[in-house]
Amino acid sequence: MSRFALDCSALMTVYENRPGATKVATLLQQASDGRTKLLMSVINWGELHYSMWRTQDPGVARQVLDEISQLPIALVPADLDQTRLASELKAQHHLPYVDCFAASLALQRHATLVTSDSDFSVLRKKLPILWAR
Repeated sequence: MSRFALDCSALMTVYENRPGATKVATLLQQASDGRTKLLMSVINWGELHYSMWRTQDPGVARQVLDEISQLPIALVPADLDQTRLASELKAQHHLPYVDCFAASLALQRHATLVTSDSDFSVLRKKLPILWAR
């Protein structure tokens, strides 16, 4: 079964109806059908909450989190190994620290990273990326 690690920006494409929303919606449907597995670091989940709170309001942010809890996405706690790898990615590639958690989850779980964030282009040779844009 194929695995995908979602960056915050991947879900933002759906919730803000950005270009690439169809790609992410297709993955969500495939996960609902049991054809693929979707993962998201709790760190990136927190980034989504913060982003929705900041751009919308607290009520919308809570509603989005409630909706996400119903989606076929496995939320993965950040452990020491993932945090170590995230910090190494930060040091080597100068990505935003929170983005390093999405990348480290993808690397650890042998998953394709799903993102619309062009910052990840520095990792093209390190892990597979599905661009949601």
